[in-house]
Amino acid sequence: MFTPIRYTCVSALLVIAAAASANGQTSESPKNRCTATAPLTASAGQLQWNGWGASPTQQRFQPAERARLGADAVPKLALKWAFGFPGAQAAYGQPAIAGNRLFVGSNDGTVYALAADTGCLHWTFKAAAQVRTAISIGMAGNAPAIFFGDQQANAYAVDASTGVRLWKVHVDDHPAARITGAPTLASGRLYVPTSSSEEGLAANPMYPCCTFRGSLSALDATTGAVIWKSFTIAGTPKPVRKNKADVQLSGPSGAAIWSSPTVDLDGGMVFVTTGDSYSDPVASTSDAFIAFDLKTGKLLWSRQMTSGDAFTVDCDFPDAIKANCPVANGPDFDFGSSAVLVSLGSGKRALIAGQKSGFVHAIDPDRDGEILWQRKIGAGGRIGGIQWGISADASHVYAAVSDAQITAPAPDDKGGRPSVFGIPLMLKPDAGGGLYALDLKTGEIAWKTPHPGCNNTPGCSPAQSAATTAIPGVAFSGGLDGHLRAYDAQTGRIIWDTDTGRKFDTVNGVEANGGSLDGSGAVVVNSMLYVNSGYIFTGHTPGNVLLAFSK
Repeated sequence: MFTPIRYTCVSALLVIAAAASANGQTSESPKNRCTATAPLTASAGQLQWNGWGASPTQQRFQPAERARLGADAVPKLALKWAFGFPGAQAAYGQPAIAGNRLFVGSNDGTVYALAADTGCLHWTFKAAAQVRTAISIGMAGNAPAIFFGDQQANAYAVDASTGVRLWKVHVDDHPAARITGAPTLASGRLYVPTSSSEEGLAANPMYPCCTFRGSLSALDATTGAVIWKSFTIAGTPKPVRKNKADVQLSGPSGAAIWSSPTVDLDGGMVFVTTGDSYSDPVASTSDAFIAFDLKTGKLLWSRQMTSGDAFTVDCDFPDAIKANCPVANGPDFDFGSSAVLVSLGSGKRALIAGQKSGFVHAIDPDRDGEILWQRKIGAGGRIGGIQWGISADASHVYAAVSDAQITAPAPDDKGGRPSVFGIPLMLKPDAGGGLYALDLKTGEIAWKTPHPGCNNTPGCSPAQSAATTAIPGVAFSGGLDGHLRAYDAQTGRIIWDTDTGRKFDTVNGVEANGGSLDGSGAVVVNSMLYVNSGYIFTGHTPGNVLLAFSK
């Protein structure tokens, strides 16, 4: 799962490095600065959406007492304010909320602290590189703090009240390492996953593919000290063969962690899902669920869902120039979805995650990942299947299907879309999409709702790649067509539909447009819904806006 643009050679072209001051704060004075700034307190009982999944179990479910948004009120949601990210073409990060404070990262490495009700600015912080992770909120010693990662594999703790950096830790020295999945905060420890851009760097035949291994680091939340670090592949890469350019290739490699870890405090485990291998031999821990010991980082067990899957971007190039494609040349069926930890009743539990293969898998975390059920709901593919995340309530799991298909328009297309060899790429307007509700215990399909369709609009795709979100009675799913839709959780009927793919007037005076919804999903807190709009990827529509809706 090489992002933001899967079919380009160097992802760094999309990362705008930012020069930081000693403490990381910026000196800008935008028009929407808050006139009064009250200190933030990190209270367990306050209204919040914390981290990627709202809790360390990654269910992406907001209970009624925090959502304060009933199913009957969802159709009444209307735009309250919009915030534009300066100079950006994508809005990858998912906001986090605590009390009346909203925190969100951006493409140039700026992290913003906004008032959740009005969008006015409390402070900004400048990280060393793009911040696309969701943000966790908690305590660093005596200070309420926010925690996040950047695209240079740095993890941060920043004072949530002032924006002053508390600590910064470089968790992986590999030059291609990055943090895409949100670090998870639990019981004073921050669990930080690493992914990489090496799958794309391998498109260069002179690149010695590949040596990156996914890893998970446990940091002390107060000091940033590394308590333990464990790799998803046990052995270090060794020389395997030379490619046609006489460049040495190594393996095994890959098994990046693209998503946010799932913490099981009761069972003493932390779970991750992994991406594919990058080189031969194929690692047995790629495309897998993995359980690590919370205290020591020891790998307790792993359950691979797709074997023989080693892939790089080079595999999609013509044979005449292909050099770094593994012999395995796998289907590229990463997990981009966090594992959701749920109760099945009677003391039984399940870990559930969607995969790019089109399958949703449920395994038993207390029986070394024994498979409980598997349900195929999508065709799967490079940009198909279930991409970024699922959500779950007490009875169902909600999984959106991408299954996007690429098509190349005429070379004179003026859409400003990503291109390969000068040919702009678009997505087919009649391929992909749909939301499914599956029974938690059995995986049986409770209902499925197709995408409403694109009416053959050029550049529109029905694919639904963004993570889903659930509140009591409602599931939310965003699409590459820029629409965010709400579905009745019992029937699948669409009860609200808003088009974010347009121009917005913003509270900070920045020119802003919405675009494709991908990656992160909606966040619901205290009668309001927040979503970022705009994504850079093959055939997607750029955008640079954070939207806040209220009833």
